[in-house]
Amino acid sequence: MREVAEAWRRERRRIAFVPTMGYLHDGHRRLLEEGRRRGERLVLSVFVNPTQFGPNEDFERYPRDLARDAALAETAGTDVLFAPTGAEMYPFGAPATRVAVAGLTQTLCGRARPGHFDGVTTVVAKLLHIVKPHVALFGEKDFQQLVVVRRMVQDLDLDVDVEIAGIETVREPDGLAMSSRNVYLDPSDREATLSLSRGIAWAREAVAAGERRAAKIAEVVRRSIEAHPQNEIDYVTIVDPETLADVEEIRGEARLVLAVRVRGTRLIDNGALRAC
Repeated sequence: MREVAEAWRRERRRIAFVPTMGYLHDGHRRLLEEGRRRGERLVLSVFVNPTQFGPNEDFERYPRDLARDAALAETAGTDVLFAPTGAEMYPFGAPATRVAVAGLTQTLCGRARPGHFDGVTTVVAKLLHIVKPHVALFGEKDFQQLVVVRRMVQDLDLDVDVEIAGIETVREPDGLAMSSRNVYLDPSDREATLSLSRGIAWAREAVAAGERRAAKIAEVVRRSIEAHPQNEIDYVTIVDPETLADVEEIRGEARLVLAVRVRGTRLIDNGALRAC
């Protein structure tokens, strides 16, 4: 992969990169299509990264289908599918050196998944060094991850070589944010899962109507999600989109962020809120 990337750079080809854990869906296709538009060469990585899973999480059962992923990647115009093994990425076992972003990773998903973001930033740093892209594309559905990766790239001065591009969340026709973990969901729980996207839509309407109190908006969204007994809320809050700190009053742009377990399947979603 390094040899290919270095050859492309010598030819002054612009490299676009989409890092994933595989089991691709139309959200990933959207990232690849945008990467095809932004770059002359397109790389997709598929690697289920063990260092970002906790001891009681779903690493072993995380859905995998590399042949299916390769077919989707080809139709989206991918030039290289980079699918390293765990032994290739971590030849000495668990890495002794980790990349950690303080502050931004101690809140939201970081509270429920200690060590998760250290695993994310470590593997993303490795992938950026290997693939050497000019632009790397991440979905906004994982909003905290996007913010954390951008900060890591800035702090390590990697931004002189690579742009971190956030691409809007792709949703199913009824509004559910696309995720590889949606395969775990029972169809009978559809209404419960839709309470997340409907809560975001309601919050946007409330802000458009003049409501600025973040706690008031979050509380209404929380109650609508809790109306479904199979839903267990991790967090529902409104934050600054750069610092991820809670906001009291919505001024300019803020972000409603949610994490909810539906019968044990953890779903995350978010939406921009803009006060004119």
